[in-house]
Amino acid sequence: MDFSSSQFYSGSLVKCCLDVEGHYCVIVNSNLEFSSEDVYTEKNSLRSFSNSVLERQISHGSCSQPVRFPTGARTYLCGYRNLAQMCYLTMKVSDEKTVFPCGQLRSTATPRPEYEGSLWHFGVLEFTSTVLTPPFLQSFQISVLLQSAVLCICNLNYSTMGSCTFSCLTVELDFRIIVICDVDLPVEATDDAFWDQFWADTATSIQDVFTLVPAAEIRAVREESPSNLATLCYKAVEKLVQGAESGCASDKEKQIIINCTQLLTRILPYIFEDPDWRGFFWSTVPGAGRAGAEEGDDENARPLAESLLLAIADLLFCPDFTVQSHRKSGPETAEDLHCIDSCEYIWEAGVGFAHSPPHSYIHDLNRTELLKLLLTCFSEAVYLPPTAEGNILNPWVQFFCSTENRHALPLFTSLLNIVCAYDPVGYGIPYNHLLFSDYREPLVEVAAQVLIATLDHDASTSLSPSVDGTTTSTAMDDAEPPGPENLFVNYLSRIHREEDFQFILKGLARLLNNPLLQTYLPNSTKKIQFHQELLVLFWKLCDFNKKFLFYALKSSDVLDVLVPILYYLNDARADQSRVGLMHIGVFILLLLSGERNFGVRLNKPYSVRVPMDIPVFTGTHADLLIIVFHKIITSGHQRLQPLFDCLLTIVVNVSPYLKSLSMVAANKLLHLLEAFSTTWFLFTASQNHHLVFFLLEVFNNIIQYQFDGNSNLVYAIIRKRNVFHQLANLPTDPAAIQKALQKKKKSTEPISRTNSQEGVSMEGSRPAAPAEPGTLKTSLIATPGIDKLTEKSQVSEDGTLSRVDQGQGQTPSPAGNCPAPLASDTESSSAEVIPRNPERRRKPSSLSSANQWAPSPDWVSGRQALGPDWVSGQRAPGPDWVISWKSKLPLQTIMRLLQVLVPQVEKICIDKGLTDESEILKFLQHGTLVGLLPVPHPILIRKYQANSGTAMWFRTYMWGVIYLRNVDPPIWYDTDVKLFEIQRV
Repeated sequence: MDFSSSQFYSGSLVKCCLDVEGHYCVIVNSNLEFSSEDVYTEKNSLRSFSNSVLERQISHGSCSQPVRFPTGARTYLCGYRNLAQMCYLTMKVSDEKTVFPCGQLRSTATPRPEYEGSLWHFGVLEFTSTVLTPPFLQSFQISVLLQSAVLCICNLNYSTMGSCTFSCLTVELDFRIIVICDVDLPVEATDDAFWDQFWADTATSIQDVFTLVPAAEIRAVREESPSNLATLCYKAVEKLVQGAESGCASDKEKQIIINCTQLLTRILPYIFEDPDWRGFFWSTVPGAGRAGAEEGDDENARPLAESLLLAIADLLFCPDFTVQSHRKSGPETAEDLHCIDSCEYIWEAGVGFAHSPPHSYIHDLNRTELLKLLLTCFSEAVYLPPTAEGNILNPWVQFFCSTENRHALPLFTSLLNIVCAYDPVGYGIPYNHLLFSDYREPLVEVAAQVLIATLDHDASTSLSPSVDGTTTSTAMDDAEPPGPENLFVNYLSRIHREEDFQFILKGLARLLNNPLLQTYLPNSTKKIQFHQELLVLFWKLCDFNKKFLFYALKSSDVLDVLVPILYYLNDARADQSRVGLMHIGVFILLLLSGERNFGVRLNKPYSVRVPMDIPVFTGTHADLLIIVFHKIITSGHQRLQPLFDCLLTIVVNVSPYLKSLSMVAANKLLHLLEAFSTTWFLFTASQNHHLVFFLLEVFNNIIQYQFDGNSNLVYAIIRKRNVFHQLANLPTDPAAIQKALQKKKKSTEPISRTNSQEGVSMEGSRPAAPAEPGTLKTSLIATPGIDKLTEKSQVSEDGTLSRVDQGQGQTPSPAGNCPAPLASDTESSSAEVIPRNPERRRKPSSLSSANQWAPSPDWVSGRQALGPDWVSGQRAPGPDWVISWKSKLPLQTIMRLLQVLVPQVEKICIDKGLTDESEILKFLQHGTLVGLLPVPHPILIRKYQANSGTAMWFRTYMWGVIYLRNVDPPIWYDTDVKLFEIQRV
């Protein structure tokens, strides 16, 4: 048989032709390797070709009446290297599924002698239907010329026969999407035979649904056949509602529910990205009434979105589908979902539930699919641009967390418990995660994401709930009644039992510390990747439930959260794709530092050696915090500079309670002051002097309130006394200011930040690495300045806090300039008399290596956009501006300390001939400044305050994390998101 004369389509992968008997033939080259792009291109070419065939048929008038085809029309199929495999494939298709609306498929295995020994192999499929009505004519044409080819091409991408069955069936789904687009006439919603093909009772993985239902095809349906897409969504939601009402008694119903769930998860983002479609799910559907409404009452018809959300909630507590049934199995004993008390079916023991139900991986898989759909419903927020107010309500979250959802409490409890009870290590068997599949981890991850999405709530602008969960205002207070209270936020804020707090805190600490686990066998323990979601959840807990915050700070358990946060901050400091992680970690520490107990807890000795590339030290958790902060400032990414005010504010807040800093930490603080107090740095940007004020406040707090145990810091201050004298004598005349700025211009080579890294780091640590080129990251909105991020509170003698009005500058009580005689008295050549530790070259705890870092011009340029101009819009610093803040430098306490101690230390060194600093430290430990220092200033704490700016930042960051974490399947990839930008490093 000569195909060349009758061949009318030839592509790189497929040949389509008519043989001499008039049969349509689709032949695929099975000896080639094809990429997904090749397959997609070939599909488009075949689609265009099939449309041209249809046009020729229409021009001959063959579409006006039912068309009769001869029984036995055949399509030759190729796809495997031998006919035996091909016959097996086609029989599996024909045995399990009706592919086309025009009839059944059956297989023959008749070898064609003219193809024996060639590279083109084929089998035969025969169509048994003989009559087609016009609406299905185009479907039939595509069936013959497109579906068969796509079936072959896609199967060429699978190397094992084990993949054949599901790959064929998912190709069907792709084919039907094309059919919806190509059919000119809308398909009626009542045509169940047509629509049921999309969720037939055959198992399909969600990865295949995403692969074989491409974005271009969904958008084409949305633009070319909107009524068919709307009907598809409606019918899919209808199936979920029917499943919720029936209780999914049979396996067939359960599979239909899963297929509908996966299809909606794929389609919904493309509904949200089009503004014209965004309100579609909130339009009413006739016949879908609210509870209590009369049938046919369209005014009370329930929007499609509400029906979908309530169906998902019901299905998440469906016995034998997502929860363990309390009755014996059997269709006669099926439980009515509308009668069961879902509080008895909470997924895991923990908060408010003591019974731990048996684990079922099938239930976990089904829960995961439904929660992914729920998360997709909530994701409408990512298709709206960020706003300055940040208080725009998400209607999906608003309804799901309202009293309309009767499962709100058990679902909130289930999500919280399933996350906090998860133990990825289990019994600690090495490499258990490689030997056994963990179906619980994907569920825990999506549960955490759904939970933080439901808790996306701007506390600064919302009505405060009363004890019973209702708002204190009434509908009469406003023109419009307030929206339903977010019950998830309400439930979270009302947790109060200590055993519940312990369960939550222990669970979160266990998961946050999981990536830090060290074992003798490399990679022998499972490492989770959803720590950013856990940090957001911890933030929400502390922000919405102050009782939980106080409980966490009541004992040293909060340090089990502090250490992993510092680990993540240190590890991510050089990676610009993880700037958001740096922000959330710093915000949490800022929130904690506003409480006195946090500073007290930091005095606990640090004995757990988490591998970080920081100097080896012996000290407390406060030392760890200061050393990590120093590392971030001196060797972090340039985009972290807006965080420096926050970092130093945290140190200021805890400084009055730090009983004993190590020499390493003390030297780090002095090094930062030395770097930030250089004249050209102070004069380069209008807000740079704020950093000096923060550090001076730290030193004053420790000297006034914790002098006795901080001989290391006192000694470091004495050694670096010149820094304080230079600040006291800072020049203010125009010539000196310009001379200082000229030093910056002459500095052509910025000082390397890597020089500040000490030679000896903790064992097993790795240096912080920048992001790999091509790494995806999401953009973040700017965060408010530290003055808007915090409010000042003064600590009274009885420990209570009283609010302080925001004043000028960054220091609470301006202190005048120290008198010049005091400065000259302590500045002398005897600076060299105070001995330097002879072991200093071997120990990295000294200042010798750290001093090599200083702010470079590039480093400083990143801070110039952080504040206003100097004075009255001036573009250059002037004497008035310098004097305005120099006069408020709080140097009085430090200068008095130097005036008293420096002569005593010098005298001891000369009289006893001391050569080791340990003797001086002993002297300082036993010394006292009682009655010699100025009256102690009141302790000032800068507490985090909720505001719309940070609420919007958290929303942007949270959805950015969710977007990047959901790559299998890529739910939102390549859609037109507006909340943030997708960028590559």
